[in-house]
Amino acid sequence: MRVKSEFREVLVAAAVLAVVAGLCRLAVGQEDSVPKDSLSPHTKVRCVPLKDVRWTHGFWADRFNQARDVAIPFMWKYFQGQTRSIGIDRDEASFVWDNFLIAAGRKQGHYRPVPGSKWGDGDFYKWLEAVAGVHLVRKDDDLDHLMDQVIEVISDAQEEDGYLCTHMTLRKAKRFQEVRDHETYNMGHLMIAACLHHRATGKTSLLEIAERAADCLHAEFMQPHAHFIGYTSIMGLVDLYHTTGKQKYLELAERFVDMHGTGSRPPADRIGANAMYTDIRQDRRPLRKESQAVGHAVWGTYLYCGAADVLAETGDASLHAALSRIWRDVHQRKCYITGGTSACRHGLSPSRDFVGEAFGRAYELPNRSAMCETCANIAAGMWNQRMLSLEGKAVFADAMERVLYNAALSGLGADGASYLYSNPLRWNGQDTPLLHGNSHTRWRHLKSYCCPPNLLRTIVRLGTWAYGVSDEGIWVHIYGSNTVETHLADGSMIWLRQETDYPWDGDVDIRILRAASKPFSLMLRIPNWAAGAEVGVNGQLLEADVAPGAYLSIRRVWSEGDRVRLHLPMEVRLTEANPLVEELRNQVAVERGPIVYCLESHDLPDHTDVSEIVIPNNVRFDAEFDTTCQAMVLKGQAYRRARREWGDRLYRPAPSTSLQPIDIRMIPYYAWNNRGVCQMTVWMPVVWSVAQGDESKP
Repeated sequence: MRVKSEFREVLVAAAVLAVVAGLCRLAVGQEDSVPKDSLSPHTKVRCVPLKDVRWTHGFWADRFNQARDVAIPFMWKYFQGQTRSIGIDRDEASFVWDNFLIAAGRKQGHYRPVPGSKWGDGDFYKWLEAVAGVHLVRKDDDLDHLMDQVIEVISDAQEEDGYLCTHMTLRKAKRFQEVRDHETYNMGHLMIAACLHHRATGKTSLLEIAERAADCLHAEFMQPHAHFIGYTSIMGLVDLYHTTGKQKYLELAERFVDMHGTGSRPPADRIGANAMYTDIRQDRRPLRKESQAVGHAVWGTYLYCGAADVLAETGDASLHAALSRIWRDVHQRKCYITGGTSACRHGLSPSRDFVGEAFGRAYELPNRSAMCETCANIAAGMWNQRMLSLEGKAVFADAMERVLYNAALSGLGADGASYLYSNPLRWNGQDTPLLHGNSHTRWRHLKSYCCPPNLLRTIVRLGTWAYGVSDEGIWVHIYGSNTVETHLADGSMIWLRQETDYPWDGDVDIRILRAASKPFSLMLRIPNWAAGAEVGVNGQLLEADVAPGAYLSIRRVWSEGDRVRLHLPMEVRLTEANPLVEELRNQVAVERGPIVYCLESHDLPDHTDVSEIVIPNNVRFDAEFDTTCQAMVLKGQAYRRARREWGDRLYRPAPSTSLQPIDIRMIPYYAWNNRGVCQMTVWMPVVWSVAQGDESKP
């Protein structure tokens, strides 16, 4: 805890004046007109500021409003331990806010070692970041006042030298010894929240706390023989560099990237037999020499995000090459159809290091035992968003969108207050043995509470992912009903309105509400699944090559009232996997637009097992909007294999009985497990129809 005095207050006041004087690159509130990464010299496409995009209605507007109205107040009660009021037994309460109050000297008590509490500070900062994001977009005085109260307590909990990690302070533990203490994770999320709070309010209260914390890290880790024990502070440091203009924060971020794989170990007596200091934290070899994704998937993707942020500032070609190699390894060999990662719950890396919640081996993508941890999925989306900014290629936007609509959103329940930690692609109902991170139903409380606030902040900040600007013009990455009023690279204003029922409907209407009277490009992303897409301007169909998996550049002098119509065919697709993925041989998944679908036992006749369903390769689905689940569902006819009891047998002769027709109903994968315990599958066996004389299929 910090001891306050008049002398201390004088020093703080002087520091505030120095900060204000030094904000020549990004003045107070200037985020209103300057994108977060607009000062990054090595990005091709820059994000637009969060306040410039407002979801008006439809898919993402509904989720933004749910985040504001449901998730933010729910989590505030949760972090305070007021769990009975939100349907959670008091014995399972969170003690995160108590830890802050005790560390701040505002409450008597002691640290309670609840599993997961070592990263509880960081989870709380994610919630605070989301609160700041909502305030930035909607200007909510109540949220502003709440943040002021919270920040006062955080300030009092901070130690004199800037160190801030409540579970360490309360236990009087030795600092920076163990990766699982999550010290830099917590302080990194503090920095991210502080930068957004500053941009949202113009206040420096939380920013000062974050700077002191960063200065503490700088003093510790810029020492020649410092050992590295953290991972997520890199993004926060680069964000702090953008906000303050202080070069030392970027230097420390570079240092953290460089420390991976350099043998920077803690003392020998701190290294346990579980090998936490090798592949699991991406520390066996330097990042620039790495050729594949290994280790803990959250730590890995957060590292790749941080390295991409550093790359955007430095243009380091060797770092860019490494990130590109690792990205290809993930998306060509280790990524689920939902965009999820972390196939391996527990096991050995290729170097035979113990790993958990980790990237699996190439083409090792099990379904029922899939980890696909929600935070890892979100971080995969963040990484793709950064690669998109660096290179401006639609392949990254397609991957980002796949994660958002499937692997990330599946972690959030329909009520906005229940969650999944693990996101398997097949589930056998109540009989499924629960592995680490599994639950039969969605939960409101889990001792590892990292996923809920991570989903919350991602949804709140999604407007910055929707559009980009470059010297060419404005880029449309994500389709959804919204307005964007922002500045192009030359400083001229552009104001667009987008109307669409995407992702359920493929028609997108974009109207120019204001534009400078000089030519610039409207860059429309044509998703890689949208073969046959069409684009028209002011009622005239363009004759340009509208290629799937690319951006279509429409360059002209735009005028107020100009209208662009994009049509994306929403045909249902059957997708198969590379045959090297043994778990998926002779199976297909069903997709429509950006949505991956699944089959739940709730939508089958009584006593029908999802494993009995076989999909004909020529299946025809009808799409129908279901008002109950607020989603487009697919109805079609498949086949059912006769049920046979297995008993205790592992193998038996295959039956010769014929398949029987059965009507099935499929829902978006993200919406599964909202109706109680059920069976579920994304992948289903396929039966091929063989035309006479056609032997192309078995």
